[in-house]
Amino acid sequence: MQGASAHRTHQSLRTMGTLARPRVILLTYLLAAMELTCLFMQFSILPYLSRRLGLDSVAYGYLQTTFGVLQLLGGPVFGRFADQRGARAALSLSFLAASVFYLLLAAACSPALPGVLLLFASRLPSPFMHTLPAAQMIITDLTGPEERPAALGRLGLCFGVGIILGSLLGGTLSTSCGIHCPAIAAFMANLLGAVISFTCIPAKTKEASVDAQATQPGLPKASVFDLKAITRLLLLPSVLPVFLVKVASGFPSGLFMVMFSIISMDFFQLEASQAGYLMSFFGILQMVTQGLVIGRLSRHFSEEALLRASVLVFIMVGLGMVLMSNILHFCFLMPGLVFSLCSLNVVTDSMLTKAVSATDTGTMLGLCASVQPLTRTVGPTIGGLLYRNFGVPIFGHVQLAVNFLIFLFLWRKPMSQKGDKAK
Repeated sequence: MQGASAHRTHQSLRTMGTLARPRVILLTYLLAAMELTCLFMQFSILPYLSRRLGLDSVAYGYLQTTFGVLQLLGGPVFGRFADQRGARAALSLSFLAASVFYLLLAAACSPALPGVLLLFASRLPSPFMHTLPAAQMIITDLTGPEERPAALGRLGLCFGVGIILGSLLGGTLSTSCGIHCPAIAAFMANLLGAVISFTCIPAKTKEASVDAQATQPGLPKASVFDLKAITRLLLLPSVLPVFLVKVASGFPSGLFMVMFSIISMDFFQLEASQAGYLMSFFGILQMVTQGLVIGRLSRHFSEEALLRASVLVFIMVGLGMVLMSNILHFCFLMPGLVFSLCSLNVVTDSMLTKAVSATDTGTMLGLCASVQPLTRTVGPTIGGLLYRNFGVPIFGHVQLAVNFLIFLFLWRKPMSQKGDKAK
């Protein structure tokens, strides 16, 4: 039985061939870009829909916190599901969950239905909405260790496309066709994505030996909800330091980005259209940095060197944020901020997937996917308190102090991947 399963996996990988494997990766990029576009379409209409339904800022905060908490809890479980059922099943599940999400959101736009209840109910599928981590899992399975940072970095192009197209389409469709139109378009796009991913992505993307190792006879089948296995993976000596650096180094910038909509209005005195232009500039920078810059740098420098560089640039950006007083100053700081965020995420994701067994890369990427929801969950409360009591410069002080300590830690403790992998 084990031999037959390994043979089928080997056949599945072999039928991709040297030409088909890049096509699978390209299709994965396209599917990720489509889902991110839908996600940012939703972000563009959600504040207006909430206001139309009568939600105040506190209730809107609860709505956002609900989304963050559910994604935070769902990330590791989704990763284990991908390890056990395959990345294709995980990607299809993500698209199906997103379809339910957008269908409920479209229903909330109807004046004949209980809009507030449906709006909160639309958050319920979010634990399974992890299209970007699912795409990372496919790319991780289909690329070697040396090309993995560049391949993962190119997902930044998808993110940039999602920011630009999603913001543009969301505003255009809601203005011309009604506020429900972006949600309906996103629902149809995600149904199409589920069909494409189920029919075009290989059932098994891991190597045959890895698949056989995951289904060894005589061992009890691990549960998707096995928290001990997730905790054991996180506490590996080669994993925990890198994961803590990933969380701590990017958290101060995450606080700033969570509060950016308020900062752009109060501190920078930007209008809504000007804030949109700034976010488009952010998206373009991210596309260029992750799609072009990080891939080239990864061919000439080690991942540990790039990690130190990102932390060092974070320190300089933090110092600049302490001193900035207008939007022009922030525009000069933005390339450094984007470089640090992108390189930190890409390099740590690559290092963490190499630090664990190939049977656990999905779980590891699921844990990585929980970092951003963690910031979205606790960030509004912490960021709001800091901003109200100390103003914008406090975000620079926190970023400078935290990343300076991390830089000293990295200087004294190498992050080389020589530890034992999960058995």
